[in-house]
Amino acid sequence: MALFLKCLLGAGAVLLIALLSKTRNFYIAGLVPLFPTFALIAHYIIGTERTAADLRATAVFGLASLVPYAVYLAVVYGLALRFSLSMTLAGATLAWCAAAGVLLLVWPR
Repeated sequence: MALFLKCLLGAGAVLLIALLSKTRNFYIAGLVPLFPTFALIAHYIIGTERTAADLRATAVFGLASLVPYAVYLAVVYGLALRFSLSMTLAGATLAWCAAAGVLLLVWPR
């Protein structure tokens, strides 16, 4: 049942994005993926299975994980007028992967 509810949350988010993208305020669709749906789930699980210090460490890592997302957005912004949508999103995704890889390499130190 819990898995079904998680699937419903994801489907609801996709539906909300699709609906908002068709409105005059289409840019609000970019805010929906930032709602902490999965962070809430992760933090609940960590908070119930681990210590409060581990939950705090997870929150700090979550803050650091905003850097790859910022890289992704910067690349989308930079490439959107020069390349096709597919190339723009592929380039931004590769940039996110590279930034996330750097984060994962640097974080344990």
